[in-house]
Amino acid sequence: MSDTKLKNSPPSKKAVILLSGGLDSVTVLAIARSQGYECHTISFDYGQRTRSELSAAKKLSASMGALTHRVMDVNMSQIGGSALTDRRIDVPTEGIDSTEIPVTYVPARNTVFLSFALALAEVLDANDIFIGVNAVDYSGYPDCRPDYIEAYETMANLATRSGVEGAKLHIQTPLMALTKAEIIQKGSELGVDYSLTVSCYQANALGQACGVCDSCRLRKQGFLEAGVTDPTHYQGDKETG
Repeated sequence: MSDTKLKNSPPSKKAVILLSGGLDSVTVLAIARSQGYECHTISFDYGQRTRSELSAAKKLSASMGALTHRVMDVNMSQIGGSALTDRRIDVPTEGIDSTEIPVTYVPARNTVFLSFALALAEVLDANDIFIGVNAVDYSGYPDCRPDYIEAYETMANLATRSGVEGAKLHIQTPLMALTKAEIIQKGSELGVDYSLTVSCYQANALGQACGVCDSCRLRKQGFLEAGVTDPTHYQGDKETG
């Protein structure tokens, strides 16, 4: 009887979720879960300035019910070219200049990350990859644009056995057209604990945010506009308990 049940049960709907440990990516994980996906998270140790985001990602993956969590070692600090991977370049704290690609852009980062996610998706027989790119609040990164994602999906289906054999792969970007406030509202509705997230470009070892970098500014404004209490732990906050 158990064999019959197994044969008649629908195949699981699997997805690979890029999980940085930040606000956007955990909201994407919550969305994928709410859509019935079996979630497998993947994070990257890429030589980033903020190490505490990796600990946050591990906690978030577990708390949000992902089946597996992997951390890929991709040391992009050997290449540099970004304030996030080269400590000789200061993280900007004077606000966002929308006319320029910011110095926090990491060359080819999403292309590298999506390639690892794509490989994992093939191994898991997953047809969907979720990534928290956004073109509304922070459109300065060229690898966060809709046309980039569309081009990558086309490439993925040309370059993989899954794609060639007809199991089309999809790059899901549920946050692409949302403001930071809308992202926070959506995640709050889905039960995301944002106090566990680390978004700051230069958070300390405890995951406490600087409060002045571009990412912190956007995050603060997002909570304010969403009408949701900001649970961020800032450097200098007194420990309680």
